[in-house]
Amino acid sequence: MNRSVIIKILGYILKIEAALLLLPCLTAVVYHEKQGFAFLGVALFSLILGFLTDLVDIKSEVFYLKEGCVATALSWIVLSMVGALPFVITREIPNYVDALFETVSGFTTTGSSILTDVEVLAKSTLMWRSFTHWVGGMGVLVFLLAVIPLSGGSNFNLMRAESPGPSVGKLVPKVKSTARLLYVIYFALTIMEMILLVLGRMPVFDAITISFGTAGTGGFGVLSSSCADYSAYQQWVITIFMIMFGINFNAYFFILYRKAAKAFQMEEVRAYLLIIAASVAMITRNLVRSGLRFQDGLRHAAFQVGSVITTTGFSTMDFDKWSSTSKTIMVMLMFCGACAGSTGGGIKVSRIIVLIKTVLKELNSFIHPKSIKKIKLDDKPVEHEVVRATNVYMVTYIMVFSLSLFLISEEGYDLTTNFTAIAATINNIGPGLSLVGPSANFGFFNPLSKIVMIVDMLAGRLELFPLLILFHPGLWRDAFAQRKSYKIKEMKNRSKK
Repeated sequence: MNRSVIIKILGYILKIEAALLLLPCLTAVVYHEKQGFAFLGVALFSLILGFLTDLVDIKSEVFYLKEGCVATALSWIVLSMVGALPFVITREIPNYVDALFETVSGFTTTGSSILTDVEVLAKSTLMWRSFTHWVGGMGVLVFLLAVIPLSGGSNFNLMRAESPGPSVGKLVPKVKSTARLLYVIYFALTIMEMILLVLGRMPVFDAITISFGTAGTGGFGVLSSSCADYSAYQQWVITIFMIMFGINFNAYFFILYRKAAKAFQMEEVRAYLLIIAASVAMITRNLVRSGLRFQDGLRHAAFQVGSVITTTGFSTMDFDKWSSTSKTIMVMLMFCGACAGSTGGGIKVSRIIVLIKTVLKELNSFIHPKSIKKIKLDDKPVEHEVVRATNVYMVTYIMVFSLSLFLISEEGYDLTTNFTAIAATINNIGPGLSLVGPSANFGFFNPLSKIVMIVDMLAGRLELFPLLILFHPGLWRDAFAQRKSYKIKEMKNRSKK
């Protein structure tokens, strides 16, 4: 394993985080807050650590998928561990495990919180919480690929390890150009939302932070009521952009290059929009029956469906108080998730399509044993490797989910709370039901349960395997053996001299 290049990538990440921490510093200056010194101190600490990695000599800049997965997982862990320090230093979240939970929830765009009242936090802290969503939404390593020169085709392994979805492709021939194009689209959509919210008379600070949360499909709000106190216009803007950020970014690439028809021909995008439309229609009917006016029922249904399927986590009302049918739809959307290649979490619509087609193919083989039928997506055959990877992903997902549910069940809370808490964290959604509903938080869990959910949030954001590989004993056994062989070679070289 190429350890030197992994350390070098971690150094780049630390330097980037130092730069990112300047935004809350600037916010502290604008609002005359002393918390800015904590962010500045952590930024300097991160910068120094980043420059220390420059002392490591890189023997080869070539690395493979194994190194890409390890570098990705460690980057997110280091990013979160350093990003949690300002919360502890300012004493706004004095317990480090709680601060780490909040920070991981931010970077993984989960939005689950241990805080009971966010409005008591400093503006700089609120800015940092929301900004972590924006950074984590597209992926910090995608940003790294856009700005830092990495040699050869090895950098594609970083994008494969971090990008959500069953398969990753390049929009343009070069990985660096793909990363830059993704960030241009991401940045442009974020600015568009900010402008529309400000035009709707939302305070500028709220517009910036809410746009960061929407773009990253995160869910950290700056009000304890989340988005319930915003106007109908502002809620509709947020709804539309949540849904837009849940769409596969390949669709925007086609639109950008005047191939709009091709964007809407994407089977995943059509299925995603159909699921949203059907869910909104059913929940609106239930809300109208419960006494809400049609326009209000439609607005709340569209907002919450958009929030949950894209795994954003904002709320305009407590959907834990909805009918059983509506809550069942919401739980199903939690697992469904948004499109592959978007900033959303969950299993992903494309995987669900592949799984359904795999089942249909298997049923067809019972009826016509000699038939040979390929699974197709967008009229293109799906490679066997993708189908296999999808099946393995689902088995692993169920295993991780079940183990996590078992571990936190030791606390004795009700099944609905435990089940939706794991669903909310591994799918990077934010709120669940019962004790972790939209009007509640995760602060009551003990440290062990919080660590389990921290791992789930990271695993969910990184599509399980880049994080799980860190727990594989073979990885460290190979690394140790490689290190031992290097030492033997060095000793032999010295003896020859």
